[in-house]
Formats: sequence, structure tokens, C-alpha cells
Amino acid sequence: MMIPQIVWQIVFYAFCAVTAIQVFYYLFFFIRLAFYKEKAKTTINQHPISVIICAKNEAANIAKNLPGVLFQDYKTTHEVIVVNDNSDDESKYIIDEYKKEFKNLNVIELSHEALLIQGKKYPLSMGILSSKYETLLLTDADCIPASEHWISLMQNGYSEGIEIVFGYGAYNKTAGVLNKLIRFETFHTALQYLSYSLAGLPYMGVGRNLSYKKDVFKRNKGFSSINHLPSGDDDLFINKVAAKKNTSIVIDKDAHTLSVPKTTFSDWMKQKNRHYTTAKFYKPKHKFLLGLYSASFFLFYPLMIVSLIFFNWWMALAVFGVRFLMQALVYAKSMKKLNEADLIPWFWLLDIWMFLYQALFIPALFKKPQQHWS
Repeated sequence: MMIPQIVWQIVFYAFCAVTAIQVFYYLFFFIRLAFYKEKAKTTINQHPISVIICAKNEAANIAKNLPGVLFQDYKTTHEVIVVNDNSDDESKYIIDEYKKEFKNLNVIELSHEALLIQGKKYPLSMGILSSKYETLLLTDADCIPASEHWISLMQNGYSEGIEIVFGYGAYNKTAGVLNKLIRFETFHTALQYLSYSLAGLPYMGVGRNLSYKKDVFKRNKGFSSINHLPSGDDDLFINKVAAKKNTSIVIDKDAHTLSVPKTTFSDWMKQKNRHYTTAKFYKPKHKFLLGLYSASFFLFYPLMIVSLIFFNWWMALAVFGVRFLMQALVYAKSMKKLNEADLIPWFWLLDIWMFLYQALFIPALFKKPQQHWS
């Protein structure tokens, strides 16, 4: 049976609508990061800082990464708190050795699991409540600061009215396709949450590189509203407490943290599945904006292919070209700002991959969260 031409015409109009939605996100949100310039400050204040790291059976990572946190070029008073959460490896002995040399290293040893509090929210809460200073800087045991100026640059994100500072948690660059996929997905996520913050609609941060005031934690009763969930100590907490004018971003490459990415596709899939189970708990406005973007992204390539084949190839190609040019500009400038410039030549292939990636993770939005955090 012949399909009427009007059907393909409707498909093409749908393709145009989806493309218009995508272009809107690039012009209203993502371009803010692409052309972001940090405001010049007349005075630079250094705040006393408490750096908090939660670790569970992370002996190897502590031995490798903790020196990068301890050897920071930060003259103002600061402490490094390591919360050793019921580890049964060599973590305690390694931390004790570092403590002999660094007097600002404080250790919290947890020997009992917290009942009815899932994930790492309990150890993180203990670290926050035990901290000496108002300004908190969070990272993970498997992360290392990109430079000795990490603390200084991250705390410089604070100014009057700012209570939360978002940083970028990058992954080490290695050879191979999987490394590019992981780093592009990480970049794409950062492009969203950093741009949304600049637009006055902050919705998440990443615990690998995140700072906020202790008062924010206390004022909102910590993680009490999400204690029943294994994840969310970073994104769901920030989704609750972030507001239009209380967040800022720091994207200087020396303020990044670096982690070792997964080396197998299956391990990465498990990690991302766990992360995606929290999105359903975001505020309605954020779920709508993120959902609309994801839906338009997911529909873009199928509608384009159908329009190319069954409607008018040059008109479909012209519509595709509008998005491609906007995307190339935003991606190139944003990747340079986040020190991911080596991905620029591959962005068009990685963009197609993101379509498949979204298809893989749609089921995660409906799954019950897993019961662990490590």
C-alpha cells in the first residue's frame, strides 16, 4: 500500500519542529557556557576550607590520589577530612601514614553501617557535620585535582549571595574509542548542568568536584529527604537547594578533578545506569526541560533519515545543516573551555553515538535504584 505524500510531509514538519527545539537549547542554554567569561574581581578573598572525601575500600586510590589533595598551594587555613566508611582493606593504615606528616588531615573512622540511610549520604553527612569550616569542597577518593591550585580556584567562585560552586570532574585521556565515549558523555552532561546554572536554572552538580556552604546543608536538614535512596548526595541534594542566584561555576582547567575512567563497556554501563535512576526525582521544571531536550535529541536522527529518503533530501539536509553549524560552534568552544579539545574532530560521530546511548538508558529511568554507592 502506497503511503500518501502528506505523511512524509508531516514527518518533515516534525523534523523541523524537533530541530527548532534543539536549536533553542543551543541558543538559550548551551551557548552560555561556550562564551562564558569569568567576571573580573576587584578583591580576592580566601576562605577557610574543609575538603571532604568519603572512601570505602579505596586503599589504592587513597595512596595514589590523596597526596594531590594534601599538596595544595593554599595559604589560608584548610583541612582535609577523609571519612573511612567501614573499609576492610588497607585504607586505615595508609591514611594513618599520611596523617603523621600532614597535621591538617583529619580522619573519621566509621565502624557501623547506618540503618535506613542508603548510599554514601551517612559518611558524607558525618564529614560535613565534623568539619571545622563553613566552606566545603567535595571530591571522591578516585579523583585527583588537576593542579595544586584546585582549592584556590574553586573557592574563588564564591562572591556575595553565592552558596554553591560547580566544578568539572573530568576523566583521564587515554587511547581507545571507549575513552572518547566516556569523556564525551561527561562533557555533554557538564554542558547541560553548567549552562543551566548560568541560565539561572541549576539542577545538579557532580560529587567529584563540588563546593557548597555548610549552612546550606544544615538549613535544609542535610540529606534527610533523600536518605531512602542510594544515590543523590550530589545531584538530588543540589536539585533541592540550588536557586536562581545562589550558584556559580568554575571551569578553569587547573580547577578540574581527574578520574580514571572505566575500561570495559559493561562496567561503564553499570555505572551510568546507577546514576540515571535519580533523574525521576528532579523538580518538575527540570524534568520537563531535560526531558524535552532528550526527546528532541532522540527523535532528531530517525526523523532526519525518513525525511531524507521519503520527502526531500536537500530540504532535510538544509534543516540538518542549521543544527550542525550551531552545534559545531557551541561544542568546539565549550570543549576548549573544559580542556576536551581533542574531541572536537569527533563530535559529529559522538553525537550520533549519543542517540544510541539514550536508547540504552531509557530503561534506567524506570528502574528501582540499586542499594549501594561504591
